[in-house]
This record gives sequence, C-alpha cells and structure tokens, in this order.
Amino acid sequence: MILTVTPNPSLDRTYEVPALDRGEVLRATGERVDPGGKGVNVSRAVAAAGHRTVAVVPLGGTPGALVAELLAAEGIEVAPVPLKGHTRSNIAVAEPDGTLTKINAPGPRLSPGESEAILAAVGAHAPTADWVACCGSLPRGLGPAWYADLVTRAHGYGSRIALDASGPSLLAGLRARPDVVKPNAEELAEAVGRPLSTVGDALKAAEELRGAGAGAVLASLGADGQLLVCETGAFYGYAAVGAVRSNVGAGDASLAGFLAAGGEGPAALAAAVAHGAAAVRLPGSEMPTPSDLDPAAVTVTADVPLDRYLSEQGSPR
Repeated sequence: MILTVTPNPSLDRTYEVPALDRGEVLRATGERVDPGGKGVNVSRAVAAAGHRTVAVVPLGGTPGALVAELLAAEGIEVAPVPLKGHTRSNIAVAEPDGTLTKINAPGPRLSPGESEAILAAVGAHAPTADWVACCGSLPRGLGPAWYADLVTRAHGYGSRIALDASGPSLLAGLRARPDVVKPNAEELAEAVGRPLSTVGDALKAAEELRGAGAGAVLASLGADGQLLVCETGAFYGYAAVGAVRSNVGAGDASLAGFLAAGGEGPAALAAAVAHGAAAVRLPGSEMPTPSDLDPAAVTVTADVPLDRYLSEQGSPR
C-alpha cells in the first residue's frame, strides 16, 4: 500500500483551447475536472495501476467534498482531515502544442490543530504502508520544517518516505533523511543554488542532495528523461514521447510508477519513465493505466550521457 500526503490539495479544472489569445473570448474544445495536488496525483496513478493507496488530504467546503467524491470514484481510499477553510480550485489552459498555462490558488490557511490532525492521520495509516509519499506545496500556516517533522514521524513508524517538495521545504526535509526525493530540473537547480545545463550538471546536483541527507534522488528532466542517483550508482532513463498533450501530473505519475515498482534500482526507474511518458500523452491530469504504458520504448542505462544538454535547463529561482 502506498500512502500519500497532500497538505494543499486542489480541485483542478483543465480547458483545451485552439490557442491562448490574451484578452479574447476563448471557446474550449475539451474540459476536465480532476482532484489535484501532487500527492493526490500519485494516488490516482497508483490506483490506475491496480495497487492499493490511501490519500491523506485536508479538505474543506464544496470543492473539498467534490475532491473526496472524485477520489473515491477512482478507487482511492480517502483519509480526509476536515478544514474550516475551503479547498483551493485551480485552472489550467492547454494548447495543442503542449503549452500549458496554469493558475494555482493559494489555498486555505491551516491552524495548528489542523496541522496536527494531518500528522495524526498519517500516523493512523503509515504503519501498514510500503511507502509514504509526501508531496507538493505547503499551505499557509505550515512552515518549511513541516515536511521534516512528517518524515521523522513516518520513519518512526518504520515507513519508507518519498519527498516531492521544493525550495526551503525540500532543504529542511533533507535533514530528516527521506529515502528518496523527486525534484525536477528547476527544483534541483534551486536546491544547489546554481544553473544546470547538462545531464552531468544534474548528476552532480543530485549527488549533493544525497550528501545533504537524501537516500536517493529521482530527478525528472522533462523531455530529456529521468535520472536516478542512489547508493548503487547513477542510472539514466529515457523514452521517446512524440506529441505532448498535457504535462500536468507527469512527474507525479513518474513517482507513482517508481514506488509501485519497489522504489529502488533501474527497474523502478524504467517504470517511472514509462509512466511519465504515458502521462504526457493524456488530456489534463488524467493518469495512465497499464494499457497506456509502453515499456518497450524505455531505455535505462548506467552510461549516463553527461554532456547531453538539457532542453529545459534548470535555473535557480
């Protein structure tokens, strides 16, 4: 079972439009409403792959009730934490060439009691989980060290922890020694405080994160594949994608594939790459099912292409 923790979930509405013309009336050619947030997407991808998952989500108001309903409809066990505020609603606009414009609301401010209630919900389910995935931005009211506290508590239950955070939350979380962290190129660059131009630059940055406390680093490099740096070495995975329909949740699908495949080694990296490649071919934040995957298109090697330039170069914010 994979337990996910999403401190700042959302109700995500995605519109597909022929072009995003600023100041004009746009007519959508497609529309989706999905439960959102990084951890929520991980649970959705895990459930789509046929595995059991429990999602710890603080929810409030009508949007929160709809998020719970949508998650249950996808076969996800929901562990809701009631909030006084309302769950945020986000909007994404997708163009035919794969360009995505997102508007993310800040979300409610959580009280100390609500924060503790989330940690208590994790404690109720973590002892039976194979992995605990702590994912996404922190809502107002939770400080950068919140994830570090969560990682420490979950380790106390004997759980393995995957942390998908950025900025101060990632840096603070590293000190609690999560078993794996999953930055993208930009988040990796921000963590080490310098730009990343090549896969070799990303490898060095990932090694620094391991030195700072991460057991392993699963780095999403966009169209340039994924990099796994762990105790047994460094591995590079890649799959040709073709046309990109939407990259919403692709990194979350990758993490789900990685964890569902055991969460370590080249085989788990191959699963991560296959899930990520499938996700970008789907509309909105739809998560791939086994029939969407193409494992034969994935290449994983220990011969990391150090000189390969990143098409989406990471720059510290």
